[in-house]
Amino acid sequence: MIYKRIKAFYFWIFFILSVAFVVLCFCFTKSQNTLWKIRKIWAKTQKYIISYKQELVGSFNPKANMILMNHQSALDIIALEELYPKNLCWIAKKELGEIPLFKIAIKKPKLLCIDRQNPRALVRVLKEAKERLNEDRVLAIFPEGTRSKSEKLLKFQSGAKILSEKLNLKVQPILIVDSAKILDTKNFSTSSGVLKIICMDLVDTRDEKWLENTRKKMQELLDKERAEL
Repeated sequence: MIYKRIKAFYFWIFFILSVAFVVLCFCFTKSQNTLWKIRKIWAKTQKYIISYKQELVGSFNPKANMILMNHQSALDIIALEELYPKNLCWIAKKELGEIPLFKIAIKKPKLLCIDRQNPRALVRVLKEAKERLNEDRVLAIFPEGTRSKSEKLLKFQSGAKILSEKLNLKVQPILIVDSAKILDTKNFSTSSGVLKIICMDLVDTRDEKWLENTRKKMQELLDKERAEL
C-alpha cells in the first residue's frame, strides 16, 4: 500500500510536469501534424511511467469519423491518444477550457469545447467539428459527459447524437474496461495492469434509439468482461 502511494505521488508530479512541458512545446509550433506527434509521444511515455500494458480487441474502423467511449479515468484519453491511427479531435466540456494550463492544451491542437448549458453554442461546435472532419480528423467524445464513479455507465448525453445527425457521421463505440483500476484520477492512485480496449462494430445510426441502444450494448459487454476476470 505504501509503495502504491509513493508510486502514485511521483506519477502525478511527473504527469503535471509532462503536461506543462507539452503545453510549452505547443507554444512553439503551429503544425497540427507536429502537435499530433507530440501528443502521441507524450501518451506513450505515460504508459511506461504508469507501467501498464494494453490489450486491443478488434480494430479501429477506418470508415469511422466519430468514436464514442465510456469514461472512468484520464487513462482513457492517454490510451486512445497512443493507439488511434488518426489525429483525434477530443470534445471536452467547457469547464476544462477555462483552466489556464488546459486552455492551451485544448486550443493549440484545435480540440473542441462544448457548453452543455448553452444551446446556441452548438452552432459553433457543429461548424468547428465540420472543419476538423475536413482536415481528416476523427471526433472523439465521452457521451456520459463526465467520469463514471460506479460500475454502471451514466446516461449518454444527446451531443453525440446531434453531431452524428447533423454531420452524417459514421460512429464506432470503443469500450474501455475499468481504466480507473489502473489510474484512478479521483483517488490519485496508480496500479500496474492490463487495460483492455474493445473496438465494437459501427453503429446503425438509422435507428432513432441508436444512442440508448449503444449504451445498453456497451454495458452488457462491460458486465461480461468483468464476470470473466
